Amino acid sequence: QVQLVESGGGLVRAGGSLRLSCAASGSIFSIIVMAWYRQAPGKQRDLVARMTGGGSTSYADSVKGRFTISGDSAKNTVYLQMNNLEPEDTAVYYCYIVSQYRGDYWGQGTEVTVSS
Repeated sequence: QVQLVESGGGLVRAGGSLRLSCAASGSIFSIIVMAWYRQAPGKQRDLVARMTGGGSTSYADSVKGRFTISGDSAKNTVYLQMNNLEPEDTAVYYCYIVSQYRGDYWGQGTEVTVSS
């Protein structure tokens, strides 16, 4: 069973940066979507950034211009570069990968805390 493992979360001051990484424990073929979601305490899980297998990207309005998603489908890895972090970005961040033939996969989450 393939698992996604995130890393890179932590505590940072407002205005700082973090880079989240997500690596699959095995091979995921025919990746069509790689994405990052986040869930703040008491709130629903929301899409932060999304990248298709063709490389097209989209972002939540709240993170546009500050966050950048990138990935390597051949290596089954996805990254989220987060700059100019705000306290409102505090949440647990989850990576999400969709395979055309194998279904979807969620990571276990990595916590990001931004202090003011």
